[in-house]
Amino acid sequence: MALSNELWAANQDLAQACLEHPFVQGIGNGILESVKFAYYVGQDAFFLEAFARAYSIAAAKAPDWLGFTTFHNLASGVLEELRLHSSYASQWGVNLDSVEAGYATRRYTDFLLATAWSGDVGLTAAAMSPCMRLYGFLGEQLALHGIPNHQYADWIRTYSSTDFQSLAKQLESLVENYATNNAVVNSTYRYAMFCEHEFFQAAWIDGNK
Repeated sequence: MALSNELWAANQDLAQACLEHPFVQGIGNGILESVKFAYYVGQDAFFLEAFARAYSIAAAKAPDWLGFTTFHNLASGVLEELRLHSSYASQWGVNLDSVEAGYATRRYTDFLLATAWSGDVGLTAAAMSPCMRLYGFLGEQLALHGIPNHQYADWIRTYSSTDFQSLAKQLESLVENYATNNAVVNSTYRYAMFCEHEFFQAAWIDGNK
């Protein structure tokens, strides 16, 4: 089995916990309180800026041209996602310039950037892959019976799209090319999955404040 699939399979408990989280289920059925989603949009924009930086750091450290160009292409995908967040922000009345990162957001971005600066590109790919694989999974699951017609339909449409699934697969190809199946890679991947769950939990709890 490919390493990226092994890592994903080993963390199905956290993937399912994310899918079943009331925040994600609220996006799926459209009943999530708008104040919670607005909080999430601001936090996710902050996160995505760090995600793009981590891609760029990894690109600079890539040992070959294929890795360099793939990391840069993935960074471009994040910039596209940030443009989507800008439209969300105006729709939900969020000023992205004044967003302060919450504890769960900062913990996740600090971890990703520290890994990108100190680790090799294989470890960085393993740290970043859970986000992409998980969001692709959530999008697919929420769109399983067709994309509903409610206020969060664009979110489901984005993450269930073939374009997003393609980006997730590109990142997993970097895991295959550069990562080694060892304890550090496994614990790094799992910690990123844990951070994803905590990110949804923070949006659920702190989104009311």
